[in-house]
Amino acid sequence: MGETGTPAQNDPLGLLLAVQEKDLFLDQLAYRRQELPERAHLAEIDDSVAALRQRAGELGARQDLLAKRQTEIEGHIESYSKRIEAIEARLRQGSDYRDAQAMSGELDSLARHKRGLEDDELDVMEALEPAEKELSEAEAELVRLAAARTEAAEALSAAEREIDKEAGAIARQRAQLAAGLPAELASTYERLRERLGGVGAAKLIDGHCSGCHLALPTSERDRLSRAPTGTVAYCDQCGRILVP
Repeated sequence: MGETGTPAQNDPLGLLLAVQEKDLFLDQLAYRRQELPERAHLAEIDDSVAALRQRAGELGARQDLLAKRQTEIEGHIESYSKRIEAIEARLRQGSDYRDAQAMSGELDSLARHKRGLEDDELDVMEALEPAEKELSEAEAELVRLAAARTEAAEALSAAEREIDKEAGAIARQRAQLAAGLPAELASTYERLRERLGGVGAAKLIDGHCSGCHLALPTSERDRLSRAPTGTVAYCDQCGRILVP
């Protein structure tokens, strides 16, 4: 080991373990970054906003339909009112008995239809009131959620910056260590690390691979104990680079 505790350049396997340690730390930071509670909180707000927007859209569509229906009913009522006024004016001007009877019958029919339409209009207005109230409440809640989302997004960005700052420092340390590795060893390590869940090199502890935690056969342990210092060996169970 060097004076600062960093493995020396002539100890490539020691350097490799140090690189592995930094890589694991970086993986942990990446996981922490992805699983930040601030991110989950922001996602919850986004889900609420999406659901509320859909509800507001449904309420708006219902309100539009009711308003359109009210306008149609009002148009019919106005038409009946004008027809009633015209017949009443004719009756006041005087007509023969038969015409008066016919017009009176028509007036009764028109009045019934008009009353029915007025009842329909009242039903529509009663349905419109809660729909308008709920839509207004939904729109107000969307405004509140927009402010909450801005605050949550800022909190997430701050938390990410803290982790990114830490990860940047670790990545620089990792790069310095990796620069001392032989090219072939570094390439093999990267390939194994990608294939084996982020762990390409493992310490041999009491005859067990710290990567897969399985015991090496006695013959393999004896062979490794006799191998020259710096010999690159692999776990015959998981394939990781073994560091005695």
